[in-house]
Amino acid sequence: MKRQRISLFPLAGALLFPGAHLPLHIFEPRYRALVSDALARDRLIGMVQPSDTRPRPALYSIGCLGRIVECDALDDGCFNIVLLGLARFHILNELDVVTPFRQVEAEIEPEEEGGTAALAPATRAALEMEARRFADHLGYVVDWSAVTRLDDQALVNGIAQVAPFDVASKQSLLEARTLDERVERTIQLMQFYGRTDRDGSPTLQ
Repeated sequence: MKRQRISLFPLAGALLFPGAHLPLHIFEPRYRALVSDALARDRLIGMVQPSDTRPRPALYSIGCLGRIVECDALDDGCFNIVLLGLARFHILNELDVVTPFRQVEAEIEPEEEGGTAALAPATRAALEMEARRFADHLGYVVDWSAVTRLDDQALVNGIAQVAPFDVASKQSLLEARTLDERVERTIQLMQFYGRTDRDGSPTLQ
């Protein structure tokens, strides 16, 4: 596996998958510096979730490297960007740097969507059925005709990105090694969260 220096954007609840897009509004000074630096170099940013809520939190060891494919520099110094996921990475160690944003040495993982390249029809149907139940439970309005036109990977990763699962649950989806494994975990999570009451649920975050 290739080793690489990666500048990080730690953000709880924000998942980026290889091949998927993630829109972000960048407003904190340190992350405005991160985007400016990335634009001047290779346009690469590593998305990773913090594993606690301290001012300088510990980080999960697995994140996803993204390339800035769209960037709108705003008059107030903020940015609206879109990242395209390239590959997952495994953090080896954090580097001692003077930049306001954190940097790590990481191994870039080849994406191993082992097993089937596409979902079995029954698996796809089960996922769509559970997604409808889950969306109804949360009161989401969804264009299901558009959903049915998504390819398998876009559907699975799209649910993982937008569903209101907690940080650890979302991390488990990112760390799934195959699309089938990610589907299984996604269905289990939707069933678990779907058993809670919509109002005042302590598990929906």
